[in-house]
Amino acid sequence: MTAPFRATLRRSAGLFAAFRSEQTRPDHFYGTLARDTVAQLRTYTPLDGRVVADVGGGPGYFADELRAAGAHCVCVDPDTAELRLRDGALPDTAIQGSALALPLRDASVDVCFSSNVLEHVPVPARMAAEMVRVTRPGGLVYLSYTLWLSPWGGHETSPWHFLGGRYAAERFAAKHGRRPKNDFGRSMFAVSAAEMIRWTRTRVLAHSDVEIVDVLPRYLPSWAKGVVHVPVLREFATWNLLLVLRKR
Repeated sequence: MTAPFRATLRRSAGLFAAFRSEQTRPDHFYGTLARDTVAQLRTYTPLDGRVVADVGGGPGYFADELRAAGAHCVCVDPDTAELRLRDGALPDTAIQGSALALPLRDASVDVCFSSNVLEHVPVPARMAAEMVRVTRPGGLVYLSYTLWLSPWGGHETSPWHFLGGRYAAERFAAKHGRRPKNDFGRSMFAVSAAEMIRWTRTRVLAHSDVEIVDVLPRYLPSWAKGVVHVPVLREFATWNLLLVLRKR
């Protein structure tokens, strides 16, 4: 029997401990995060037999856990090198395509899922709109991303991103002799909590095709949920914002 998901302080500590090994032990970190994420996702929707699109899923850690939960999962990623990263083979259920123009039909999936991809596209609102488009009425959109002003907002260039994204990237290049993978203005962009919360509310009012199920700090304990409602503070303290939407 699967243990119920609980956003406890102990769980947060475990995630942040695993996070420290992202560069050196990616299988451990992404495997841990994928298991936690699927457990969290199941509190919003059943997964057994559901069709799930994993947007920007790359090597497929999340897709593996989604399939283990009984879902039929397709991974969409623009970079075939990322899709082949784990064993060199292109997964049978992977599709090369952009998050800004998903190669999926309207209303074709039960769940549209994305973890830490939104900060890597130049037009976040377009990606979010695409996720809504491909989701069936009654289906779920799970959209999570790293906030620019959070401690890890600059990814491997952190904490120097607080002095400016371009400065942080140039500093990294000078130190390591190569551009960072998450290169500001090219493969990483500054996305705020305010921007996407505003987009979500506007979508509800202007299109009436989604309803807000949840807005919360993905990695923090449940008692810290209120931080997302505090302007300015939320940009620094939330770390990773999760938007959960239901398609109407």
